[in-house]
Amino acid sequence: METSFEQKFGVSEAAAARTRRIRKFKDETAKATITLGGISVIAAICLIFFYLLYEVVPLFLPASMEERNQLVKADWDSPIFSTIEEQGQIGLNVEPEKAYFYYTQSGDIVENIDIPLGDIKYVSREAPSTELIALANEKGEAVILKHDYRHVFDNDNNRTIYPFVEYPYGEDTIELLEGNRLKSFSFRDNEEKLTIVAANYANEVVIKRFIKTESMFDEEVALEEQADIKLPAFAGEVNKVLVSLDQRWLYILEDNKQLEIFNIEEQPERLGSKSLTPEGAEVTQFRFLLGGFALLVGDSSGVISQWFLARDDQNKLDLYKIRDFKLADAPIISIDIEHRRKGFIAGDSAGNIGFFNTTAETNVINEKISDNPIERIIASPRGDVMLVQPKGELPSIYDINNKHPEVSLKSMWQKVWYEDYNEPEFVWQSSSASNDFEPKFSLMPLTFGTLKAAFYAMLMAMPLAICGAIYTAYFMAPELRTKVKPTIELMEALPTVILGFLAGLWLAPLIEHSLPGVFTLLLTMPIIIVLAAYLWALVPMDLRNRIPDGWVPVMLIPVVLLGGGLSMGYTREIEMLFFDGDMRLWLTQDLGIDFDQRNALIVGLAMGFAVIPTIFSITEDAIFAVPKNLSFGSLALGATPWQTLVRVVLPTASPGIFSAVMIGFGRAVGETMIVLMATGNTPIMDMNIFEGLRTLSANIAVEMPEAEVDSSHFRILFLSGLVLFVFTFILNTTAETVRQRLRVKYGSL
Repeated sequence: METSFEQKFGVSEAAAARTRRIRKFKDETAKATITLGGISVIAAICLIFFYLLYEVVPLFLPASMEERNQLVKADWDSPIFSTIEEQGQIGLNVEPEKAYFYYTQSGDIVENIDIPLGDIKYVSREAPSTELIALANEKGEAVILKHDYRHVFDNDNNRTIYPFVEYPYGEDTIELLEGNRLKSFSFRDNEEKLTIVAANYANEVVIKRFIKTESMFDEEVALEEQADIKLPAFAGEVNKVLVSLDQRWLYILEDNKQLEIFNIEEQPERLGSKSLTPEGAEVTQFRFLLGGFALLVGDSSGVISQWFLARDDQNKLDLYKIRDFKLADAPIISIDIEHRRKGFIAGDSAGNIGFFNTTAETNVINEKISDNPIERIIASPRGDVMLVQPKGELPSIYDINNKHPEVSLKSMWQKVWYEDYNEPEFVWQSSSASNDFEPKFSLMPLTFGTLKAAFYAMLMAMPLAICGAIYTAYFMAPELRTKVKPTIELMEALPTVILGFLAGLWLAPLIEHSLPGVFTLLLTMPIIIVLAAYLWALVPMDLRNRIPDGWVPVMLIPVVLLGGGLSMGYTREIEMLFFDGDMRLWLTQDLGIDFDQRNALIVGLAMGFAVIPTIFSITEDAIFAVPKNLSFGSLALGATPWQTLVRVVLPTASPGIFSAVMIGFGRAVGETMIVLMATGNTPIMDMNIFEGLRTLSANIAVEMPEAEVDSSHFRILFLSGLVLFVFTFILNTTAETVRQRLRVKYGSL
């Protein structure tokens, strides 16, 4: 007699089929959901990567220039000075007998300017941001004026610009020289004083100083002239004089080759001389870079060199040639500096134009635009408009797309010799209150700080987490393990902002005031634990047997607390005995180790505490998951528990342990809040455990809210995020590769 399906399995065939269909639906739904989730995670990661790339790529796009129009109505008589206002709509020309504003679209004159000075031959410009210029004639008469612009908007938000001229020190002329013709002059102005240096055709140089005084009844500023200082006549021909922005340094160019340097802060003191050009070449252009500190020297061989003062190993101040830029092989005949960046535009006698940035050492544009010499180059303050006039041709207006010239692989990853530094260094300093500032975008200090923080965190976390996991999984009593493991894993739930807050406001001052106790603790704790173990061995066996099996380690808790209490409690006595009452001072003066309250030690302790649960949990699971038959087999063959652990359990669990370490390291690299709150956020490169640091992630958190959108600073912060992303990707890929190899190697145990 045949048995029916229902009799055999206790359920109808239709019900079983329905159950199979439901089970299949659940399986397929789970498979689709998991697949969709996995694909979504991968897609999200890819989108993050491509978004970071989208923000970073413009940093490395090439610059370009495009001719907008020619100034067909520009009836100019060889201006001796030209400039363009910020919007690039109106320019100013100064000619020997007249001065006027003009439209950059056509060259039409907007307004003529009445200048109380005739036969103008020389112009000296203060810092570009001040819009202050001084005009002089050969008689040595000078007047200082300021060109300014008023912006008016109508109801449709259309802008109209009205240019005007002011005379901040009056329209009376200033006498620069007596009895000889003026050849060159330079002036500098600040809130307290005005300095003018003039040279005549007898190669004599006169320094004039004026102290500023303000009227009590109005805002008018008067100049109180001081006694003139006259330098001895120079043997060579004086070609040009320049005064630094701080009115301290005077540079005198002789014979278009030799540079004489004087400190004129008080009485003139000669610093020395320097040859500016190689043999067979002569200086053709000589002016300051933005900031009035570094010199740009163009010569007849087509090279533009950058020079500035720095100190050598003996603390002696000297002028150094920092870097060279090559345009072409023709002489440099015109240079104009950018108003807001450490860049400049150069033109030569062969009609070539080049855009350069000194910090990044880049030549972002190099084009030949004419067969005639580039007689005049004028850049707008924003650097997006440029006027160029080849000799014998009409001037042309160019639109410039040059947004990130200060960014290069060299400036971000190699040492750069910055102005006012004594040697090339890695520096991150992204902003300042002045346009004269030289942005320093080196990512090396931030990358170094990231690895330094992770190193000290792992130095603390790895031994404690791995050793604790080994003991918990292999030696600890099961009942105790069920309490210890969840407790340690619960530590991971602590918000990192809380850990950073405690580290910065509680732990850092505590360690600073108890520094001897902290280091004494490292020495005394092992001794106390060994001593406790020895004393425990002397306890009678019947008393020891009363402690449940596997619970003996709990008795170490009061021992550890006692050791910590003794070390920290006598920290003052230890400091008085060994460090003359001040360990910080001893570290600084005797060992030459700087000490900051919020330092890498604090970061290591706080971030190590945050990383321990991650490493512990994964390591403990890996060790506990080793099949028991492997351990039992090893023990049955006569191996001791320690031999079994080292030669069987740990090799088998090594893929999981390695993964735990790599995940913990990745967590430490990407940590933000602890590092942000527990360090001084100083981007320095020093492995000193008592010095601060700044990481890539903390730098993004600090500076992104203040970064101007689409600026170089803004995009470099995204580049920092991309560096972290790529580093983490490489780290995880390497970890997975090593883990797979370890699994294959020890999978046969």
